[in-house]
Amino acid sequence: MKILIACEESQEVCKAFRELGHEAFSCDILPCSGGHLEWHIQDDVLKHLNEGWDLMIAHPPCTYLSRAGTRWLFPKGILNQERYKKGLEAKEFFLKLLNANVPIIVVENPVPHKVFNMPKESQMIQPFEFGYPVTKRTLLWIKGLPLLKPTNIVKPEYYICKKGWRHSKFTANWDAKAKSKTFPEIAKAMANQWGKEQIEVLAL
Repeated sequence: MKILIACEESQEVCKAFRELGHEAFSCDILPCSGGHLEWHIQDDVLKHLNEGWDLMIAHPPCTYLSRAGTRWLFPKGILNQERYKKGLEAKEFFLKLLNANVPIIVVENPVPHKVFNMPKESQMIQPFEFGYPVTKRTLLWIKGLPLLKPTNIVKPEYYICKKGWRHSKFTANWDAKAKSKTFPEIAKAMANQWGKEQIEVLAL
């Protein structure tokens, strides 16, 4: 299959599909950090949606949509209009990917704030369902494919900070860029489950 991995500079998903023989390309406005320039399109992905892709897996920016940013969206309980506007722009970009002219589409994002009234997701996955003892709720909007199945369920691990709050281990000290990267085993699960030869794109 010809596969577009939108908004991905790490190339984790791209490389997982490449290992199975698919013609996969990552696309991001940033240069890739995955080591394969020949598989990377450094450009605005919206310019490349109509290039005959069979499958697109998209990871649009979530900074202004995520529920994790509530304290900045509602400082002192009042809606931050500037941040809200940026969230609406992020939603518009998200919907352009979700509604792109591609036969099979998967869009990934964290839990959004309800104020943006995002479409209902297809499923929620966690890293601990794929071998990582970490909690990080991730939503998938899926068109034309079955739900992603867990491959290795493990017990998540936590620690208690000075304020008494419970945090997932291993992710607390990561910066935003590190947290946004796809876990390799989740990328492999996507490739193994959604990239098998028996998936006939034209028949869907």
